[in-house]
Amino acid sequence: MNIHEYQAKALLRQYGAPVSDGRIVMKADEAKTCASEMDGPLWVVKAQIHAGGRGKGHFKEAEAGEKGGVRLAKSVEEAEELTRQMLGRTLVTHQTGPAGKQVNRIYIEDGSDIARELYLALLVDRQTSRVSFVASTEGGMDIEEVAAHTPEKIVSFSVDPASGLSDFHGRRVAFALGLEGNQVKQCVALVKNLYRMFIEKDMEMLEINPLIVTPEG
Repeated sequence: MNIHEYQAKALLRQYGAPVSDGRIVMKADEAKTCASEMDGPLWVVKAQIHAGGRGKGHFKEAEAGEKGGVRLAKSVEEAEELTRQMLGRTLVTHQTGPAGKQVNRIYIEDGSDIARELYLALLVDRQTSRVSFVASTEGGMDIEEVAAHTPEKIVSFSVDPASGLSDFHGRRVAFALGLEGNQVKQCVALVKNLYRMFIEKDMEMLEINPLIVTPEG
């Protein structure tokens, strides 16, 4: 089952993963109020469709402007304006095909300071029927692109269901992502929460891209 980003983030939050504050908007008039409930000074305004590659996509309609489906606002007024531009328009990405998909919801999220962008996913390995972790230091990129050009930057391993998940798996992810100090402990806790969520919610795939490290670590 495909779910929207805002729904996925609500689930992640429910399972104790650190997620930025965000609000879902279905009418442009609500955008200013929703944005003002967050800290700022930067807001990320994101089109919600069941497809990846939204940031690099483009809209069919000229009224939506030339940018993709993920835009930055520096004021609540700008957040409202960007919402107005995208709502009801057709976003085309490499996953939607040329027809594109209509944007009926916008997710406005608190901007984050980013020191590093990483990639972390859990999926079902079809060959072994086990849950696999996929980690890469190349966050913010399409993982297919990384796999094609720099496969050595992807670390993948599966979890034996008989012995289950242990701290060792979390440390292995942390090591693959080049994390250090207190970040390792944070990563071990995150991996545990994500694995529990994956099993309990009977998922096929859980992808965080990018998983970020803040300037404060």
